[in-house]
Amino acid sequence: MKTYYNNLREFIDFLESKGELKRIRTEVSPFLEISKFTDQESKSPNGGKALFFERVKGSSFPVVTNAFGSPLRICRALGVERLDQLGERVQKILNLTPPRTIRQVIDILSSAFTMTRFFPRKYKKPHPPCQEVVYTGNDIDLSGLPVLHCWPKDGGPFVTLPLVFTRSLITGKRNVGMYRMQIFDRNSTGMHWHIHKDGSHYYNEYCKAGKRMPVAVAIGADPAVTYAATAPLPRGVDEMILAGFIRQRPVKLTRCLTVDLEVPAEAEFVLEGYVDPGETRLEGPFGDHTGYYSLVDRYPVFHVTALTHRKDAIYSATLVGRPPMEDCYLAKATERLFLPLLQSVFPEIKDYWFPWEGVFHNIVIVSIEKEYPGHAQRLMSGLWGQGQMSFCKGIVVVDETVDPKDPKRVMRELLAKLDTDSDIVINNGVLDVLDHSAPNPLYGAKIGIDLTSRVPGEPPRKEYSWAKTSLSSQKAFKVASKALEGIISCCPLKEPGHNSVILFSVEKAPHRGGRYFAHGLPALEELNGYNIIVLFDKDIQLSDSSLVLWKLFNNVDPERDFYRKDNRLIIDACRKGSMDGHDREWPEDIVM
Repeated sequence: MKTYYNNLREFIDFLESKGELKRIRTEVSPFLEISKFTDQESKSPNGGKALFFERVKGSSFPVVTNAFGSPLRICRALGVERLDQLGERVQKILNLTPPRTIRQVIDILSSAFTMTRFFPRKYKKPHPPCQEVVYTGNDIDLSGLPVLHCWPKDGGPFVTLPLVFTRSLITGKRNVGMYRMQIFDRNSTGMHWHIHKDGSHYYNEYCKAGKRMPVAVAIGADPAVTYAATAPLPRGVDEMILAGFIRQRPVKLTRCLTVDLEVPAEAEFVLEGYVDPGETRLEGPFGDHTGYYSLVDRYPVFHVTALTHRKDAIYSATLVGRPPMEDCYLAKATERLFLPLLQSVFPEIKDYWFPWEGVFHNIVIVSIEKEYPGHAQRLMSGLWGQGQMSFCKGIVVVDETVDPKDPKRVMRELLAKLDTDSDIVINNGVLDVLDHSAPNPLYGAKIGIDLTSRVPGEPPRKEYSWAKTSLSSQKAFKVASKALEGIISCCPLKEPGHNSVILFSVEKAPHRGGRYFAHGLPALEELNGYNIIVLFDKDIQLSDSSLVLWKLFNNVDPERDFYRKDNRLIIDACRKGSMDGHDREWPEDIVM
């Protein structure tokens, strides 16, 4: 097994040697066509293959996509057989205890010395590969790069796999993040720094000082470096050290030509430049990893002062959209790598799982060793105050005997245990900037669901005697559509349990929003056997469980869209509008 790669091309060669790469030899366009191939491939069983487009219209550079997009390729990219091996390495470091003998002192010193070899090193040869070809001034022309126009309604071509290098004006510490970049013209792009990200924080430092901010962007680095740029590290922790830890080899950096920053010496392309304080431009829309178009907004402008690349450079890109896609596998690596770090703060956590349908920040399922009354609720509050976990919109807590990665088992727990009166916690806090369902951007309601077993000191769950029903879909539809306007279809869930669930697809109108259905459906005696009713838009195929969960996790504000009546719960997972009191623009689904 190959444990590290010096550069992107070594990884591509390795994938091809293992039959994990397809070459596309016919000419393709970076305008939607590469995206169409990539979308189809990434949704193939187990993520399909990596794609290498040899001939790209309008550019002399080939393009690689979907390189990380399978369980096998993400492991090979990071040099492990199982992603949990990354977390096991972290666990060994966290398990270090104060020494009691000379031998233990020597072991700890040895471990500390070993860690220093992961620190980045200077590339010592005079001409680094990333600077074999150099363009500056009027010679810069970004249109020569095969930058993808990913989705039909995107605002333009976007660099989707950039490694953005910045440095704090105050501490001097480096940050490497991945922020999409819309091409504006031959020498400028957008810089999509989300308000909660470290790049944005450093930018604010320069704005306060009224100083121009140097920025460098690498495209096409080795897999560990590319992954590290996506990792949610604490501010001030160098992503290049994480990359060295994953590679078990230091990353070799070289100084840029026109800005005082360092970049991976073996990158395929490097864009050097600056961002002026206060200068912004409209950017977007962009088909994002949520499966929706993120909306047009103002973001800083990146001015390119140098474009350098290898003589035979390979352009690396990714396509994001409704899961599953390549970014899901990068997120899975983060899930497994950061579990031990979370357990060091919350040792009661046994495991966790971020379902892809929750687009990583909207739902997490956590199993814990429960010890005392209110333990699950305490954990929810703790997680909502912890780094990137603070953006998580929904937390479901289960017993340690339940595998959180087993969705069928978790669903059985929910149907068997959930007391809609006592097991649901609604809180408020920060939200991811891409959350579109909250009434206000960046802040809104969160939900916690306690599915753990009761312990002494906790009140028992209520026993409800829901009338058992054997209504077929046709019978339930007939009853509902006769009584209410806008009923399109329905689908009762057949899993047995204390709770009984039925899904309805509905058509909203100016005079009937979610409240109309939430009040009307529970009033029908024939539906008394269902204590949980979930509403979806008319075009949703209710038998598609992945689609249903994606809409449920992404379209709901727990404070506004949860209706409780007589120990019953109605959830509005439809798109929202003025009929629901939602005044924000609702983004469109991404469709190729």
